[in-house]
Parts: sequence; structure tokens; C-alpha cells
Amino acid sequence: MIIRKRLTLAAALLLLGAASHATAAPDTVWEKLRAGGYTVLIRHATTVPGLGDPPDFRLGDCATQRNLSDAGREESRRIGDRFRAENVPVAEVLSSRWCRCLDTARLAFGAVTPFPPLDSFFDDRSTAPRQTAAARARIVRFTGPGNLVMVTHQVNISALTGAYPGQGEAFVVRAGSSGKVELVARIPSN
Repeated sequence: MIIRKRLTLAAALLLLGAASHATAAPDTVWEKLRAGGYTVLIRHATTVPGLGDPPDFRLGDCATQRNLSDAGREESRRIGDRFRAENVPVAEVLSSRWCRCLDTARLAFGAVTPFPPLDSFFDDRSTAPRQTAAARARIVRFTGPGNLVMVTHQVNISALTGAYPGQGEAFVVRAGSSGKVELVARIPSN
């Protein structure tokens, strides 16, 4: 119970902090992405109700995980449709190994590469610093052509940006001069 209260408080603080992040106008975001060189962090699409994963969770068994809802599967397809309609070049799609992320990535973009640093650390924060550093390093190394897409979880995106994404929301980021991840724009779920 105490952990849930702390998580709720942390989420509320992240939401308050997210409002302070300046973002580009919608048309400008798509122009930037058409030019390439950005990383798009996408939180998995809408799932069946729940928080985290069931106690019997196993990474390789989707039946033991919280998965996309029907609405989430459709939302994933719309994400990919929008990227194609906007002529956004996608160089590579990396994903958490959780089924809800892999499914979001496949339904939106087709080919996807599992990338363990994007795995959720919601239930085990001991791996958060290492995973966040590895994800940040991958963002810093990416220069294009096209854009790098990373499909992951709220905790991972919040650790990289300090902002709280909704399910299916995309954050357009780039590596700043100091090697930090800078939030350029938010694309709400559709």
C-alpha cells in the first residue's frame, strides 16, 4: 500500500513537471521528423486495465503479462499510419521485450528489434540506472538518416526525460550538447 501511494505521488509530480516542458507546434514536429536525426520514445499503446504485471509474469510468455487491449492494438496501427502519412523515415525500431511493447512496435512499424535496456524496471528499480544509461547512450549515438523509434514503458521514458507519457504517447527527443536527452515535442496518442 505504501509503495502504491509513493508511486501515485511520483506520478503526480512527474505530471506537474511535464507541463513545464516546451514542445514544438504539431506541424513543426512532423517537419522535424521528416528531416530525420531524432529519437521517438513511444510508450506502449493502451493495455487491459491494471498496473504493472501479474505476480506470475514471465518475460517470454505473453499469457502471463498485461497486454494491449483491442483499443490499444488499433491505436498502435494508427501510430504507424500517421508516421507513414507524414512521410516520416524510420531507420530502426527498438522495443522493450514486454509483449505490450513488442506488439505496439510490430503493429505500428512492422520490423522490430528487442532491446533489453528498454525493459520495464517498474517492479525492480535496481536496474534503472544501468538501463537508463544504456538507452541514453543509444540515443546519443543515433544521428540518422531517418529517425530511431524506441517503444518502452512510462518509467523508462520518465527516467530519460523527467516527463510522464500517457499510453500511446510519443516523445520526440534528441541528445543535448551535455549528453542529456532533450524533449523536443510530445505527440499525443491518437
